[in-house]
Amino acid sequence: MVTKNQIKTVKSLQQKKYRNQLGLFVVEGRKVTEELLQSHFVLEYLFATDAKMGESLHPDYVEVGQNQMKQMSGLTSSSGVLAVFKLPERTALNFSDWILALDAVRDPGNLGTIIRICDWFNIPQIVASEDTVDCYNPKVLQASMGSIARVNIVYRDLKGFLQDSKTPVYGTYMEGENVFQHNFPDQGVIVMGNEANGISEGIGNLCGTKLSIPQYGEHTTESLNVAVATAITLGALRGS
Repeated sequence: MVTKNQIKTVKSLQQKKYRNQLGLFVVEGRKVTEELLQSHFVLEYLFATDAKMGESLHPDYVEVGQNQMKQMSGLTSSSGVLAVFKLPERTALNFSDWILALDAVRDPGNLGTIIRICDWFNIPQIVASEDTVDCYNPKVLQASMGSIARVNIVYRDLKGFLQDSKTPVYGTYMEGENVFQHNFPDQGVIVMGNEANGISEGIGNLCGTKLSIPQYGEHTTESLNVAVATAITLGALRGS
């Protein structure tokens, strides 16, 4: 049986400060919950409005009513499954493969989609600037569709990280070397910029090579969405 205190705690996890204070985060939806239950994430609570669904997910689920779920949910229409997991311990970076770096990506949907794209192209690590949206934001988790279970995301001072990088650093720009024609090495860092402003000047000064996605036909579109640009860039990288 869910308590009033649990409902209050779960609801508070919509905000980053409470996620950090309590060391917990919340996800909603059967698919994302299943993905995280099968991963390294540690379950704290699992709530379901349907007993059969709850039992199929985890033996220690708690059945709740629709009104209780609505009180905990951050969605307009609840999916009927809500889980709370412990925030993972910070893990070290591995430089043996490619790393995607994000410079102030602010939109939760964009970050969640980027995490999913990295999972698709087997880019196992993301280094995000400290002003990038929190990867445990419920909207990020929703958009990632469970891929956060397979992609290591680390928040760092991005300038310091790039200055210390021993591998090549690439920046993505409107103008630069054609990403489809570049011969990529076996490891490196690719930087994607902010939705409105692109890569900041300080970070751009640390990018050894500028890459661009060629535009065809009449130039009527100003730019690509950062998640779309990430997919194209990583596709070119893995296809080189």
